[in-house]
Amino acid sequence: MAADRMSPLSSVSAARAVLEDHGLQAKYTLGQNFLVNDEILRKIVELAQVGPDDVVLEVGPGLGTLTIPLLRHAARVVSVERDPDLPAVLAETLDPWKEGFALIRKDALDVTADDLRAVGCEPEVPGGSPGKLVANLPYAVAATVVLDYLERFASLQSATVMVQREVADRMAARPGTKSYGAYTVKLGLHAQLAGRFAVGPGNFFPPPRVDSAVVRLERRLPVDAAGIPLGPRAVRAACAMADAAFASRRKTLANSAKTWFAGRGAAPADAAAALAKVWEAADIDPARRGETLDQAEFIRLGTALLDRGGSLVAAAGL
Repeated sequence: MAADRMSPLSSVSAARAVLEDHGLQAKYTLGQNFLVNDEILRKIVELAQVGPDDVVLEVGPGLGTLTIPLLRHAARVVSVERDPDLPAVLAETLDPWKEGFALIRKDALDVTADDLRAVGCEPEVPGGSPGKLVANLPYAVAATVVLDYLERFASLQSATVMVQREVADRMAARPGTKSYGAYTVKLGLHAQLAGRFAVGPGNFFPPPRVDSAVVRLERRLPVDAAGIPLGPRAVRAACAMADAAFASRRKTLANSAKTWFAGRGAAPADAAAALAKVWEAADIDPARRGETLDQAEFIRLGTALLDRGGSLVAAAGL
């Protein structure tokens, strides 16, 4: 490999050769689009700020195209791959760096803290390992994986991920915009955008039918109006109110939330009465719509739900 190249697999010819050697093809059902631009790999590693002390978590290593530069820059890489055909490929392509590599053969959405502990990580410890998520994510699960991992693995301090452009827009959206929704609010309780760049379809083999973007998210500690860090239950309550507010996007907060809570077993009249107390305690006009509320207002709503929501607390699973 040339000294200035990030990966020997970052070309169409190299990716095709590896697949042919193993009798494989890219699987559309698994969202397999392999990066074939070395400069994009360089930009990902630079944006992620991968250094020699880092333990990196990667989802969907594919042929190992991004894994190789991660291994060259980090102390260790733990990758998660669900395709049963790819471990044999990775054993070959990553052989020169195998001492710093661990593979979890599992669907990314099924990975647990125990899986990570089994490969020597401390995922539930802030400041533990893995500290960074860096991945060219399968687009069908990208948004879910990012939020789920930030919620469950306290060790992750940043996520630098390739996602569909529309997902990146949702991650970065501001109140009042079309892309702003419950997902934006919930992600914002755990992380904030710290960088982004666009990636066109021609940088992949085979090319996807969508535009992509790499985003870097940095973990943030959500706080209340007094600057006091929120506990896990308060965060979940704010997330519940975000879901309720956007359950019927075109409706007012009052109507959307009543519908959401009624769908979880609360009697409509009881839900309306309890929500009236929540709006009052949070000092939020229930005639507004969800997209007009900012992060701090959803935190106030979550706190008010716990304090004044009565039976709605149980309906929200809190």
